Amino acid sequence: MKTDRPVNINLLKMSWPLAALTSITHRVTGVILFVGVAFALYALNLALSSPEGFAQAVVLLAQPLPKFILFGLLLALIYHIVAGVKHLLLDFHYGDSLDAAQNGAVVVIVVTLILTAAIGALLW
Repeated sequence: MKTDRPVNINLLKMSWPLAALTSITHRVTGVILFVGVAFALYALNLALSSPEGFAQAVVLLAQPLPKFILFGLLLALIYHIVAGVKHLLLDFHYGDSLDAAQNGAVVVIVVTLILTAAIGALLW
C-alpha cells in the first residue's frame, strides 16, 4: 500500500498567510507574558515594599537591560491585547473571510506599532 502523501512536511519552507502568523504570534506573546510576570511582580514588590524599595525599583528600571525587558513586556502586552480583541471579533463572526482576516492582521500590526511607539516614547 503506497500513498502519495508527504511523510515529513517542513513547516519552515511553507508560505504562511499573515493572519496565521499573527495568530501564532498572539500565542507566543501569551507565553512571554506568563514568563515575564516574574520580573513584573519582583519590580512591583520592590516598589511597594517601602520608600527605599521604591527608590531601588527606580534605580533598577533606569538601567538599560531591565528597561529593555520592561519594554519587551509592554510590547508583548500591547500585541496580545490588540490580537485578542481581533480574536474576540472573530468569535462574533466579524472578519472571518480571507480578505477580512488579512486586513485584520495588518490592522493588528499597525495598531501595535503605533501604541508601542507611544509607550516607548514615554518610557525613554
